[in-house]
Amino acid sequence: MSAKKVNNRSRYNQLEAGTERAKPVLHEHAREIQAYNKIAKLPIALDETTCEASVTNLNQILADTMTLRDMYKKHHWQVAGTTFYQLHLLFDKHHEEQDELVDTIAERIQVLGGVSIAMAADVAETTIIPRPPRGREEVAVQISRLLDAHEFILKEAHTMAKEANEAGDDGTNDLLISDLIRLNELQVWFLAEHLVAVPLIHPEQSKAVASGG
Repeated sequence: MSAKKVNNRSRYNQLEAGTERAKPVLHEHAREIQAYNKIAKLPIALDETTCEASVTNLNQILADTMTLRDMYKKHHWQVAGTTFYQLHLLFDKHHEEQDELVDTIAERIQVLGGVSIAMAADVAETTIIPRPPRGREEVAVQISRLLDAHEFILKEAHTMAKEANEAGDDGTNDLLISDLIRLNELQVWFLAEHLVAVPLIHPEQSKAVASGG
């Protein structure tokens, strides 16, 4: 090896020295630290059986809430018609509120020592909410789909809240009632009122306009 190459190699080694720990370690692989559906018990004054039951329920309602959240975003993008602007904003508002709820549910699952469902493929396999088509639908159909999804979630939430209460899991019971049920009920109200067939003007005024009076 020439003196020049040796010198270059030495200079390179000097530059590299002391940087090993600062370099990112890439392409890491290892076994998962906690399997799905397994409980890593935390000292929260609840027995493992109670935690496991609540985690199972919450993961189901998490998958359904994530599906509802994404359906709101789909309709936010695809809504059409004379109420486009109002519903475009309303759907996005509801999406943001459901997104906050998703985080609350997922964190409760982790507090209970569980593993929250997260990836879209897993959510699609788990949710009980029917999948909408990829294309655009009429406003009434969009709203009906959302109302059906809300009712699916509310039905299971009432059952799960009772189970959590009977098991002494006050935190899960409170989340389901105070956060999930109340939010979903409120959003149902905002949606359902758009399907009421009320004329824009009084019926008698309509008759007067029609008769030219």
